Amino acid sequence: MTAQHIDVEAIDLAALGTWMDGQGLPRGPIEKAEPVLGGTQNVMVRFERAGVPYILRRPPLHVRAKSNEVLRRETRILAALEGTGVPAPRLIAAQTDTEPVFYLMEPVDGFNASTGLPERHRDDPAIRYRMGLEATSALASLGRVDPERLPGFGRPEGFLERQVPRWMGELESYGRLDGYPGPDIPHLHETARWLEANRPRSFTPGIMHGDYHLANLMFAHDGPRVAAIVDWEMCTIGDPLLDLGWLVATWPSSQLQIPGLPEAEELIACYTSLSDRDHSSIAWYVVMACFKLGIVLEGTHARAFAGKAPKDIGDLLHQTTLDLFARAKAWQN
Repeated sequence: MTAQHIDVEAIDLAALGTWMDGQGLPRGPIEKAEPVLGGTQNVMVRFERAGVPYILRRPPLHVRAKSNEVLRRETRILAALEGTGVPAPRLIAAQTDTEPVFYLMEPVDGFNASTGLPERHRDDPAIRYRMGLEATSALASLGRVDPERLPGFGRPEGFLERQVPRWMGELESYGRLDGYPGPDIPHLHETARWLEANRPRSFTPGIMHGDYHLANLMFAHDGPRVAAIVDWEMCTIGDPLLDLGWLVATWPSSQLQIPGLPEAEELIACYTSLSDRDHSSIAWYVVMACFKLGIVLEGTHARAFAGKAPKDIGDLLHQTTLDLFARAKAWQN
């Protein structure tokens, strides 16, 4: 169930109000409750109370196996980012001791470029160009945050060594789906071997978003500034350069069709100017991002063979997987 399909009336607003009272938040009736549209697997509801706007984020009503743990992780990262300068939603209060886990955050004053551009951005090519650099700048600011703000979060030891076996294992698991003939992906094994042979020998651990691309950013209405990085479900402590690789691997997004964005090489140059990390192996991170994302998308293709996903969507994402592996091949040269 996604946010688009949530029945707000199914949420116990009276119980929510009682809990908010216990948090010392302004009292009054909960008003103007409505779902927040988006592709997230969790539920977001916007409402007001005593004139104060809130966003409620909670698991779907039919809770998935890891839904509560994902939200616990999100509350930790949002709390840790407070005061760091990283643009992120501000956490107001959270219920993490009992399930379902949920939290309240301030609404972000911004727009998501995946749903279109406001007139100011549409009409000004300089703003559109700068949006790409601001996206990179926001990512660099995340990479500079001390991971000690999140003790025990993630497993940075052996992070790079785990990547290829982890995702080849994921691809192999698709073979358990009825009807899936196996991956028909040119350059698959060649890319896996290249990644293992060219893996950076070391890295400096940092906070990773885990799914950093334009559709997971909110931009300010008055210019190119990133108002907030959103959807922290995949956040971990790992190698932040993989976030940069992910941004480059998905750049420019065919879904967004925003003209005038900077080239991928300009994103890398921008990040390099703002970070003291070793960028000599950036090609490895781009290839790794293409490899991982391609395998993730191939999962829907496999599920389509088993009748668990629409065939047209499976075919579309398979083509995206092929494009990503072609991009990975190009970056290996």
